[in-house]
Amino acid sequence: MQTKELQTAKQQLRKDIASLKKSYGKTILLDFSEKIWKRLEETELFRQASCIALYYSIPGEVQTAGLLEKWFDKKQLLLPLVVGDDLRLLPYKGYDSLTPGAFGIPEPKDTETTVPESDVDLIIVPGVAFDRQLNRMGRGKGYYDRLLSTLQAPKIGICFDFQLQESVPVEPFDKKMDMIITENEIITG
Repeated sequence: MQTKELQTAKQQLRKDIASLKKSYGKTILLDFSEKIWKRLEETELFRQASCIALYYSIPGEVQTAGLLEKWFDKKQLLLPLVVGDDLRLLPYKGYDSLTPGAFGIPEPKDTETTVPESDVDLIIVPGVAFDRQLNRMGRGKGYYDRLLSTLQAPKIGICFDFQLQESVPVEPFDKKMDMIITENEIITG
C-alpha cells in the first residue's frame, strides 16, 4: 500500500472506530473493561510479572483505573510520562501520585524515580484498532511504537471487541503484540 493510501486507510479506520465507540454508553464500556481485566489477570504473563507497564485510560479506551488501584500495592506498576516525542515509564504509587500531563492524561508526578527498562516483565498497550495477526494501530503519533522498540517484555494489547478488525493498515515500524485481549476472547500468535 502506498504511503498516501496507507495514511488515508488509517484515518478512515480511526473515524470508523470513533463512531463505533459512540454507540456504546460509558457503563457498557466499563463493564467490557472489567471483563478484559479478568481475562488479563488470568493470563500466565500477568500472574508471573512483577513489574508491569500500563497506561492511564482516557474516555473511550479500555478503562484501567480500577486495575491500577487493585494491583499497585501488589506489583510494581509503571505509567508513561510524555517527554518530547517519547514515553518514559515511571512508578505508579496511587492516584494521588498523578498530575495531568500531556493531552490531559494523568502522569506520575515523581519524575526522579526511574525503573530500568530491563525490569519490565510485561507491557499492556492501548490502541485504536488491532487485528488477528496481532498488529496494532495507534493514534498516529508513534509514542508506543518508539517505546516498544526499546523494550524486550511481552506486549499485550487490550481493546474492545469492536476494535478488533480482520486486518489493520501497518507500517514497517509498527510493533506486533504477543497477545490481544478483548471482553470476548484472547488472541495469541
